Amino acid sequence: MPPKSRQRLIFLSFCSDFLPSTPYHPTNLFPCFALSTTSAIQETPKPVILKKCIALLLSCASSKFKLKQIHAFSIRNGVPLDSPDFGKHLIFKLVSLSAPMSYANHIFAQIQLPNIFTWNTMIRGYAETENPVPAVEIYQKMRVNSVEPDTHTYPFLLKAIAKLMAVREGEKVHCIAIRNGFESLVFVQNTLVHMYAACGDAESAHRLFEKMPERNLVTWNSVINGFALNGRPNEALTLYKEMDLEGVKPDGFTMVSLLTACGELGALALGRRTHVYMLKVGLNVNSHAANALLDLYAKCGKIREAQRVFDEMWERNVISWNSLIVGLAVNGFGKEALQLFKDMERQGFVPTEVTFVGVLYACSHCGMVDEGFAYFKRMKEEFGIVPRVEHYGCMVDLLGRAGFVKRAYEYIQSMPLKPNAVIWRTLLGACTIHGHLALGEVARAQIIQLDSKHSGDYVLLSNLYASEKRWRDVQNVRRTMVKEGVKKTPGFSLVELGNRVYEFVMGDRSHPQNEKIYAKLGEIMKLLKLEGYVPRTTNVLADIEDEEKEKALSYHSEKIALTFMLINTPPATPIRIVKNLRVCADCHIAIKLISKIFDREIIVRDRSRFHHFKDGACSCRDYW
Repeated sequence: MPPKSRQRLIFLSFCSDFLPSTPYHPTNLFPCFALSTTSAIQETPKPVILKKCIALLLSCASSKFKLKQIHAFSIRNGVPLDSPDFGKHLIFKLVSLSAPMSYANHIFAQIQLPNIFTWNTMIRGYAETENPVPAVEIYQKMRVNSVEPDTHTYPFLLKAIAKLMAVREGEKVHCIAIRNGFESLVFVQNTLVHMYAACGDAESAHRLFEKMPERNLVTWNSVINGFALNGRPNEALTLYKEMDLEGVKPDGFTMVSLLTACGELGALALGRRTHVYMLKVGLNVNSHAANALLDLYAKCGKIREAQRVFDEMWERNVISWNSLIVGLAVNGFGKEALQLFKDMERQGFVPTEVTFVGVLYACSHCGMVDEGFAYFKRMKEEFGIVPRVEHYGCMVDLLGRAGFVKRAYEYIQSMPLKPNAVIWRTLLGACTIHGHLALGEVARAQIIQLDSKHSGDYVLLSNLYASEKRWRDVQNVRRTMVKEGVKKTPGFSLVELGNRVYEFVMGDRSHPQNEKIYAKLGEIMKLLKLEGYVPRTTNVLADIEDEEKEKALSYHSEKIALTFMLINTPPATPIRIVKNLRVCADCHIAIKLISKIFDREIIVRDRSRFHHFKDGACSCRDYW
C-alpha cells in the first residue's frame, strides 16, 4: 500500500474512534493529530474533514486544552473560519467548558449568518459571566439582524437582565415574549418571575405568578425568594404556607428563602420547624441551606444554636465562617468573634472583604479602637484587600462610638475614597449621641448634597438641636421635611407568638388585648420606680412638660410589645423583640430592670445589634 494511502487509512481509523458509539480514551486524540499530514488532507474532501472535526468536538473536547487542540487541527486542515456548522459546535463547547467569552466572541464574529442556536449560545455564555451586559447587546444585535428569538432565547436573556437588575429592559423583553406567543411557556414564565423578583419588583413577580396556570417548584422558589429579599418576609411566609397546602415539596433553595424571611422577622419558632424539616429530609447537608440556618439563629439572638449549627456542618466554606463571625459581633460577643477569626486563619481559610467587615464591626461594638486599626492594617498589608467604603464606614463608626468624633471627622477627610451618604450619616449619628452640634451640621450639609430625601438624617439633626434646646431650629427642620415631602420612618416592634408575628407602634391601641396591655404596663411602670427607675426624659426631644414626657416614654413600641409578651407567655420564657430603629436609652434602662423583676431573658434586636438582657444587665455593657 502506498505510504500516503496508508497514512490516510490510519487517520480515518483514529477519527472513527472518536464517534459516540466507541468509548473515548483521552490519549487517542493526539495520535490522530500526529498521523494526519497536509498531503493526506488535500486528498480528503472538505465535507468529510468538517464532519470529522465536529465529531471530535462532540466526543473529545472534554477540557479547554483539548478543545483548542481540535480547533487548531480544524484550521490546519482547511475548515473555513466562517463555517456556521463547525462554529456553532465550537462556541457551544467553549460556553459549556466556561472558556473565556472573548474566545467565543472571536469565533462568533467570523461566522456568516449564524443561526438562532449560535445566538442563544452566545447569550447564554455571557449571561453566566460576572458581567452579563454583552448578553443584552448580542440580543439587540440579533434583533437588528432580523433573527427572531425562540423559546430558548428568553431564559438566558432574562437571567442576564436579572443579574443587571435592569427591570425596564426586562419589561421590553416581556412584551416581545407576549407578542411572539412564548409567554405561556412555563420556563419562560419562571425566568420572568425570577427577573422581576431579582430586580426588586416583587409585586410584578407575584402578579405574573398568580396568572400562571402551571407552577412548578422553580416558580414557587422564585416568587418566595423575591419577597424574602425585598423586605416582604410576611408575604414570603404566606406563600410558603400556600405552597405546602398545594403539596409542592420544598428543596434547598426554598429553605434558604424561608429561613431568610424568618430571620428578618425574628420568627424563631417557624425557623426551628424549618430546621426539623431539613433534618428529616436530609437538607441539613446542603451548604447553602445550612448557612441560611446559621444566619437565622444569629439574627434571632440564639447565637449558641448558631454555633451548634456551625459545629455540625458537613462542609464549611468562607460564607459559614463569615456568618458566624458577624453573628457573634452583632450579638455583642466581639472577643469571641475575633477568636473565631483566628481559628478561621489557623484552618487555612482566606478571609474575604466580608470577613473584615464582621471583624471591624466586632471591634466597633466592643469599643476596641486600637484592635480595629490593627485589623484594618492587616487587611491591606497582609491580605492585599483594597478597603471598600464599607470598611471605611466601620472605621468611622469605631471612632464615633468611642467618642472620638473629631478624630472620626479627620479620618473621613483623609479617606482615599469619596465618602458617601452612609459615611456622613454615621458621623451625624455619633454627633447626636455625643453632642457635637457643629460637626453634626457639617455632616448634615454633606448628606444634603448626596441624599437629601433620607428621613433619618432630618430626625438625627432635629434630635441634635432638641438636645441643645434649640426648639426654633427643631421646628425649621420639621418644616423642611414637610416642604420636601420627607416622611419620618415610624418606629415599630415585632414579636412572635403562636406561629404568628405581631407588630406594635408607639401608643398602639389596635390590639384586641389593648385594655390588658395598658393595665399591665401601668403595673410595670410602678414596679420599675420601686426598683429605682427614673425616666430619661431627655430622650423625649420635644418642648413639653416632664409629666407628658414620662407618659410618652412609657408608650414606646418596645415597652408595649414586651408587656404583650409578659401577659401571653409562661414565666421564665425568653422574650424576643425586633425593633426597626435604635433602642432608646430609656427603654434600655427599663428593659434591664424588667429582666430582673420578672426573671426573664429578653433579647432585643434593634437596627444595628442585639441586646441580651438578663438579671438586670445587658450584653452590650451599655455601649451601643
